[in-house]
Amino acid sequence: MGIYLDMKGDRVEIVIDAGDAPRTYEVVATKAGRRVDVATRRGLVEVSEVTRSGTAVRTARFMASRILALVEYPAADREDE
Repeated sequence: MGIYLDMKGDRVEIVIDAGDAPRTYEVVATKAGRRVDVATRRGLVEVSEVTRSGTAVRTARFMASRILALVEYPAADREDE
């Protein structure tokens, strides 16, 4: 079973401590050929939907100290379905 990291369906789920209750956000690769990248910089976690050429389409930024969970779900191999 292979996994494609560069295709529609690739997604990242982020759970944030919002004080009163945790909040959940998702960043999803919405078109074929896009992927979701995660980068940590200076106390921030940046989650971006990126095209094949490396251009960020959407970006979400979170304070690293507020993140409770960050789960990556790579898109499944379509041939196995």
